[in-house]
Amino acid sequence: MDKFDHLLSPTIRKIKASEIRELLKIIGKSKEIISFAGGIPDPKYFPKKELAEIAKEVIEDFGDRALQYSETMGVYECRKAVAEFIYRTKGVKTDPDNVIITTGSQQAIDMIARAFIVPGDKVITESPTYLASLGLFRAQGADVVGIKLDDHGMKTLALEEELKKLKSIDALPKFIYVIPTAQNPSGVTMSLERRKHVMELAGKYDLIVVEDDPYSFFLFDNRAEATPLKYLDKEDRVIYISTASKILAPGIRIGWIMPPKELVRRLELLKQYMDLHSPTLNQYIFARALDKGVVDRHIEVVRRVYKEKRDHMIAGLEKYFPNYTWFSRPIGGLFIFTYIFKEDFDAGALLEKAINEYKVAYVPGKSFHPDGGGANSMRLNFSYPSINEIYEGVRRLAELIKNA
Repeated sequence: MDKFDHLLSPTIRKIKASEIRELLKIIGKSKEIISFAGGIPDPKYFPKKELAEIAKEVIEDFGDRALQYSETMGVYECRKAVAEFIYRTKGVKTDPDNVIITTGSQQAIDMIARAFIVPGDKVITESPTYLASLGLFRAQGADVVGIKLDDHGMKTLALEEELKKLKSIDALPKFIYVIPTAQNPSGVTMSLERRKHVMELAGKYDLIVVEDDPYSFFLFDNRAEATPLKYLDKEDRVIYISTASKILAPGIRIGWIMPPKELVRRLELLKQYMDLHSPTLNQYIFARALDKGVVDRHIEVVRRVYKEKRDHMIAGLEKYFPNYTWFSRPIGGLFIFTYIFKEDFDAGALLEKAINEYKVAYVPGKSFHPDGGGANSMRLNFSYPSINEIYEGVRRLAELIKNA
């Protein structure tokens, strides 16, 4: 026990380090390591010149406001620009007063966890799912129930059976958390039929659905499948969250949450006590980038780049990986997930060897699985490495797997 552990709250003592964050510390110290670890955009394509001009304009035009405290909900110009962007790209119509600007979508997930969960509550997620969301839900004391995925997303018949069982013991979940499009970590996309089924079940059992949607702006194939749950929501029960991190730059640290109308004020008050408001200057910069079309143009550029990288990673996996592996074939996003069906294969136990001997990094899959399974899995990111690095990194991984 550390010196002050006895003074810390049980919540803080339960928090574990993110494997991804810890990996990035190690990888950043060596240029020899090919990294498939972080969900990191390729920095070569950041619109640096445009953002520099916008930052100058914002300070010159709105300096008195952009450098000042702002309201908790977010500056109106940013909320309006986000509402228009989501309507233009997703067909989801919302009022700027129903948009709360957050400090990245990670804060939005944190707000939801704090707002709804008390120790012992059930929360339903996909399995596997985003590990930072799992960490936040568990830190608040949630009992996370994972529903398995296949190539068409969450198995909603299994979800229905789980909800029946939980209702029979008076333990319905506080919400269902899903990443329906280009899911993190699996890369799979939920079919339209299953999306409709999720919303049908939410209505039947009077549940909230949390739709985490950072990746649907990068769809390479079959875009019709990716209708937002928020678009299908006829009963105002979807909390929709997304972020500027993937569509512009992570350093902007701007996200947003679009909750049911009845929850807007509650979440606004919660955010007041978390950070007063998200950075005012960054909000103005993001709003101006949206208004000037910088974000839309950037999305089109990186969509083409990431599609090419995805195609090359799949080609590399097909060429080098042994036949006792399975990997997803995402229609968008940043990730491919793979399972290695080899006796006693443990991706976590092999990570140190992968980094030190094979000079390649990945995220072990176990942390993404609510039930603690998935030791034989790993998440691979294709957005950050170059095409040459993708092929060489996959070749190195294949050697690691064969020699394990």
